[in-house]
Amino acid sequence: MTLEETENDIEQMEEDEKQVTVQFVAESGQTVFQPFEVPRNISPEKLQLVLKALFTDEADKNRPYLFFVNETEIKENLSLTTQYMLIDYEKTLHITYQPQAVFRVRGVTRCTSSLSGHGEPVLSSLFSPDGQLLASGSGDKTVRFWDLTTETPLFECKGHTNWVLAISWSPDCQNLASGDKSGNIICWDPETGKQKVKTMTGHKEWITSLAWEPLHLAKDGLCRKLVSASKDGDIRIWDALLGQCVKSLTSHTASVTSVRWGGSGFIYSASQDRTIKVWRTTDGALCRTLQGHGHWVNVLSLNTDYVCRTGAFDPKDAKLVPDSVMENGTKLRELALKRYNSVMDVVGEELLVSGSDDFTMFMWKPAKEKKFISRMTGHQQLVNDVKFSPDMRLVASASFDKSIRIWCGKTGKFIATLRGHVQSVYQLAWAADSRLLVSGSADSTLKLWSMDTKKLHTDLPGHGDEVFTVDWSPDGQRVVSGAKDKLLRLWRK
Repeated sequence: MTLEETENDIEQMEEDEKQVTVQFVAESGQTVFQPFEVPRNISPEKLQLVLKALFTDEADKNRPYLFFVNETEIKENLSLTTQYMLIDYEKTLHITYQPQAVFRVRGVTRCTSSLSGHGEPVLSSLFSPDGQLLASGSGDKTVRFWDLTTETPLFECKGHTNWVLAISWSPDCQNLASGDKSGNIICWDPETGKQKVKTMTGHKEWITSLAWEPLHLAKDGLCRKLVSASKDGDIRIWDALLGQCVKSLTSHTASVTSVRWGGSGFIYSASQDRTIKVWRTTDGALCRTLQGHGHWVNVLSLNTDYVCRTGAFDPKDAKLVPDSVMENGTKLRELALKRYNSVMDVVGEELLVSGSDDFTMFMWKPAKEKKFISRMTGHQQLVNDVKFSPDMRLVASASFDKSIRIWCGKTGKFIATLRGHVQSVYQLAWAADSRLLVSGSADSTLKLWSMDTKKLHTDLPGHGDEVFTVDWSPDGQRVVSGAKDKLLRLWRK
């Protein structure tokens, strides 16, 4: 080593050991703690120790954290993170801390069961909000329930006259709704596999999407309201307890492709007429129309989708052997409201991302504004699926261009591209801790992606044809995939 290099190293060491005044800032922008001085080369591990020493609440002390300066994560140390930033070290440096999930979902590595029974391709599969049951819909006109303890068939539900295209669990786990290509909707009892009420008819074309009213909005904790979208351009709100249509929302001029029931009391619908519409649930009034896409809008995702889907069932409290006694509806509603309010305290408001045939996505504040926050470009073909991570910090998008893209869940800023599939990517599902993502593709494989490295974690081949549907159980134990080969596969660690 030359004298000049030695002097440079000494200078760098002296620079790193200099003190800098920092201020911890919560995601919400609050500055609870006083500024203090730390060495410029402080590591994330030492920042974690400092932050935990400042907390008084035991739950906060036991939680892992990530640290950011100007939206850039501190991975090795503060000095390396800020070396290319224009930082005035004479002023206080703000470090944002992000709490991570206290539990860790283990990545699935193998197929434990291949569930046969459907006579046609499996088009939809979904775990119940508590992660204890699995339902699937197929082109064979049936809905099936599966026992996850034994990984065997539970009930075969017949009643549809055409392909079952969409299924949706009520947030209290008491009902499963399914919609078919004839425009009919049936509500099933998961305990018996029997049809609960008469078939709900009214749509003139096939059902494209179903969504239940979130549990925290349900009166007396009884989930009975359901919204459906159809190719006929209509959106209908149903009373699933009576099997009757309560309201018909008509304003779209083409097929409605996706519908979401938000946690703040609005219904959002996307259509092939290139618009997204915001409806008030109390009276069915059209509040605003969101425009910007140049082609069909295929899919919608809310940052509150996961907390609304799981309702009162917090993934961190999941048990391998569930409690046999179910809480009453009012108690479940209170738990769901508490969970919803806690996430809204962090994010502040409901955000919506729309994906389109024009290769782009838009991020919106749909409850307040017509103008989009961000136009998210980069995909080279149509966007087929979009999902917010359970912690609302990331957005994943799947496209026919064979790639998956990761975006910031607050700003829509591009983060990474995940490549590995050799054909169109159809569907995505997040692990409950937001650290892993699974994708299903036309190349007949599933792929598991790590959000820590933004790279492929595990390749999961096994299906004999295109994978149409994937879902990750809220308790983190299993992944399910359904394919054109008529099989459901369960994947575990």
